[in-house]
Amino acid sequence: MVARERVKRAFIIAGEPSGDKLGGALMDGLKILSPGVAFDGVGGPLMQAEGLESRFPMDELSVMGIAEILPKYRALKARIRETAQAVIESKPDVLITIDSPDFCFRVAKLVKKSSSIRTVHYVAPTVWAWRPGRAAKISKYVDHLLALFPFEPPHFTPHGMACDFVGHPVVAEPIATQPEADAFRAEYGIGSAPLLMVLPGSRQGEVGRLAGIFGDAVSPVLAQHPDLRVVVPAAGPVLRQVKDAVSRWPVNALVLDPSESTPEAAASVKRAAFRAADIALAASGTVSLELAASRTPMVVAYRMHWLSYRLIRAMALVDTVTLVNLVSDTRVVPEFLGPECESGAIGQALNDVLQNPRAQLDAMRITMERLGQGGEAPGLRAARAILDRTAI
Repeated sequence: MVARERVKRAFIIAGEPSGDKLGGALMDGLKILSPGVAFDGVGGPLMQAEGLESRFPMDELSVMGIAEILPKYRALKARIRETAQAVIESKPDVLITIDSPDFCFRVAKLVKKSSSIRTVHYVAPTVWAWRPGRAAKISKYVDHLLALFPFEPPHFTPHGMACDFVGHPVVAEPIATQPEADAFRAEYGIGSAPLLMVLPGSRQGEVGRLAGIFGDAVSPVLAQHPDLRVVVPAAGPVLRQVKDAVSRWPVNALVLDPSESTPEAAASVKRAAFRAADIALAASGTVSLELAASRTPMVVAYRMHWLSYRLIRAMALVDTVTLVNLVSDTRVVPEFLGPECESGAIGQALNDVLQNPRAQLDAMRITMERLGQGGEAPGLRAARAILDRTAI
């Protein structure tokens, strides 16, 4: 009980929707474990629903890319100074920053320079993948890290930071049931035919680079499975682009349009599609964990500018980018990156996985167990870690 009574005021900052989601769950956990805790800071609608009155709109911080940041650079610097000063003046028991390192680390650095306020950062930087020197650097202004992956703490604790694995948010997401998957197949006339899900990304650049290659990769699968059906869940911002690309594929694919229903209904249909699919072809990213949660075998691919690829490969510390491979400590998910992102090889891999998915199914089960599935909710676990460490 001592730990739970120590944190009465928390200043919490999130800069993008994914951080807002983490922040909302964390705030709920803090309210359960430390009743009466008061919040200050910056966040989106989910954090505001938990009682935060955001000091300014979180959207101001949701900026990606050099071209987008440059016009707003002065305004962002001003927000960094303003936010750090607000933390220092309000003297919270703890400052909690969530992801968005370009903004959050600069705030934490200024706060530490002028105060002894305890700083916690939620979502450990991927120093295990590249730029390991960041661990020592952030140890100067971050006291405590909350990690999403179980293998991360040993990368930070040697530098004097506390680091706790608190579970990945994917384990708290709802998963479609088998009856819901069966209903999806029935509604769209799929029946017992093999179903391939194609996920070419959620950004225009990704779709532009991958949709054509992914469409061509369908042909080898179609040759071996003439009754193949294809479903493509499309993100709203790239819906038109996806529909245009899919119209040139060698199969009549079903594009799931999120604008045709409420957000809740669209999310439910997408979950059912994930569960109903026999296999998926996905752009590299966290979607691999969503597929793992649904136990959907996959092939991962990604293409980028050749120079970016060479630089990343030169700096990379791991031999795979697929999170299922990393967490399960296997290499059973085939991945085709950069110049290896070629439709023929991808199509052959899809056929191979379709024929024998067992190794992937085992790796996905291990992955979800290691990420905390079946245990305490990540938001509550994160809150407990903060309270316990703050009392030390």
